[in-house]
Amino acid sequence: MGDYICGIQQVGIGTNELEKDWEWYRKIFGMDLKIFVDAADAPLMTNYTGGEVQNRVAALALNMQGGGGFEIWQYKSREPQPAPFDIALGDLGFGAAKIKVRDAQKAHDDFKKQGLKTLTEPLDNGSGTKHFYLADEKGNMFDLVESDTWFTDEGRHCGGTYGAVIGVSDMEKSLAFYKDLLGFDKVLSDSTAVHKDLDGLPGGDAEMRRVILGQSNQGIGHFTPLLGPSQMELVQRTDGTGRKIFKDRFWGDLGFIHLCFDVKNMSGLKELAAELQYPFTVDSADSFDMGKAAGRFGYVEDPDGALIEFVETHKIPVVEKWGWFLDIQNRKPGKSLPRWMLKCFKFNRVKD
Repeated sequence: MGDYICGIQQVGIGTNELEKDWEWYRKIFGMDLKIFVDAADAPLMTNYTGGEVQNRVAALALNMQGGGGFEIWQYKSREPQPAPFDIALGDLGFGAAKIKVRDAQKAHDDFKKQGLKTLTEPLDNGSGTKHFYLADEKGNMFDLVESDTWFTDEGRHCGGTYGAVIGVSDMEKSLAFYKDLLGFDKVLSDSTAVHKDLDGLPGGDAEMRRVILGQSNQGIGHFTPLLGPSQMELVQRTDGTGRKIFKDRFWGDLGFIHLCFDVKNMSGLKELAAELQYPFTVDSADSFDMGKAAGRFGYVEDPDGALIEFVETHKIPVVEKWGWFLDIQNRKPGKSLPRWMLKCFKFNRVKD
């Protein structure tokens, strides 16, 4: 999969208060590097927006310490809807976003002192790695996982997006999807139990099979040094009671709306997806303008309907205030941008 997938670009988070939530994500997770803020219609997503074109505003932000970003997304043409039930671990779809953390115990203690909603204690997640869960002000859950791979050191606890915790109904089908299409072929742990380290989470007291996956070949793309490695965690309740998180709701409603991968050779990836019986449900085909950035994007669904986005970047602002925009299409594929150039994203920092 190194021919296509080059890391997690971002996790999409549906909100009804973009500016307020983004301020919280800047303060707690360091998501303060603005790549774009774009207000526009979303005509290509009508399959997932009730058959009608909806208007929205979206902000893409990154963390200079490394990892994927957040695409914070808010409807302007309708009121975004919450799930009609309290989301629990093992419900189908994105239950939590994974965030890189340097020291789980130190981060946990510090966040607890700040009065943040820590949900679990720092414990081994079964793969030999410490982690703990934290909830934002809207109740979205984040799994803070220790990592030793960083782009820079700014003295902050957290890096960017490291993966996702995904509820599934059929583990074997889902393992095939995430392995064969996305390249998560390395099993870091696989166990069925009531997991002690999940005690305190909604649904954390249920028995479930839990598989944590990594990649043996991440692939090299333009942003690989910044995005870094990632992992997927699939959870299946043994009692089969997982509910579909986005049933009867629109993409863009409240919660985690998609997981986006940075890719190269989108056409080749589309062919592979079709061969594996995971066809693209959305494809911008040509370059799609996102205000200050542009690229080709596509979507597929995992076996339970969770939306996976692919983005092949064509244009990106390196330093917007200097008018420095980079045409990625003129760069050699399969080669990372120089680290000094990637570090220039810091000049797009939003300061509170």
